[in-house]
Formats: sequence, structure tokens, C-alpha cells
Amino acid sequence: MALPTCSPRLVLLFSGKRKSGKDFVTEALQSRLGAEVCAVLRLSGPLKEQYAQEHSLDFQRLLDASTYKEAYRKDMIRWGEEKRQADPGFFCRKIVEGVSQPVWLVSDTRRVSDIQWFQEAYGAATKTVRVVASEQSRQQRGWMFTMGVDNAESECGLDNFGDFDWVIENHGDEQCLEEQLESLIEFVHSRL
Repeated sequence: MALPTCSPRLVLLFSGKRKSGKDFVTEALQSRLGAEVCAVLRLSGPLKEQYAQEHSLDFQRLLDASTYKEAYRKDMIRWGEEKRQADPGFFCRKIVEGVSQPVWLVSDTRRVSDIQWFQEAYGAATKTVRVVASEQSRQQRGWMFTMGVDNAESECGLDNFGDFDWVIENHGDEQCLEEQLESLIEFVHSRL
């Protein structure tokens, strides 16, 4: 396993449905904590990069929330599952290479095998955070149910995970979200 420059003090594994606000929440946390303290890591980054290379696609366009990405999403999910079946830690190892910040926010944890890999690698420093939003909130953000995507393991793999260490409710109430973020930030500071 390629090890990061230093071991993290805290690894927060964020999960949630499409358009629940995982990226919004992790970016908000990073902006408050500072990029020198906190790194946002995306398991989908190396997946999309490798997929783009093997399929001669535009990697940058696969990173945004575009119709371009949506056109390839189902096949990308299938391809990523094949990679994970061969090596469950493949994408996890890739995203931690060379990371030196003490706090890591993994913004798109989707499977029990992702959580297990981080727990085995970083033990008690690993905590789980579930971002939840109502279907109505997600629809207001542009979500529509897509067969083969929203019922695939990439969206449902952690539905029955059990007890998350933190649950962030992101239904569109800014004050409520702010209070939850402040509580999580206090916890992060307690680990530094």
C-alpha cells in the first residue's frame, strides 16, 4: 500500500445519496478548517481519471455535474465495480497517496468495502458521516431517479450500514445545517 506522507489525525468518510449535498458539506468544512489542515479526497477522482483514459473521454468533464458525466455514469459504475471486485482497496489507496494534511474528508464513500479499508488502514482515526436529504430537497437540486444508477450498489451500498458516527441533515434549512457543521468542526478541533 502506498502510504501518505503522514498518518491522518482524523479521517471522515462522507456518504449519502446523489444530490444529498456531500460535496457541498465537505467543501464547507474545508473552507472553515483551511486547506492546510484539511484535504477533501474523492474516491471518484481516480476512478473517473482511469475510466477516461481507458475510454478516450474528457476527464475534466467527467468531474462536473454535467449531462456528459451522466451519459457515462452507468458504464462507469459497472467498470468501477469490476475494478473493486478485483481489488477492493484500489481507489482508496490512490486517493491517499502523498496527502499530508492531518484531517481527511473523503467526500464520496459508497461501499462497506471503502469503510472497511479505511478502518483497517487508520483505525480509530476513521469516522463515518452520513449526509441525508429528503427526496424533495434532492429533486430541487436536480435529482431524478435513474434506473441502474439510483438502485445500484454505488447509491445503495451503505443504506443498511448501521450506525454512522455522525448524521448531517441537509434538507435546505441553512441555519440547521450551520449548527450541525459547527458541531462537527468542534469535534475535528478536538482531534487536532
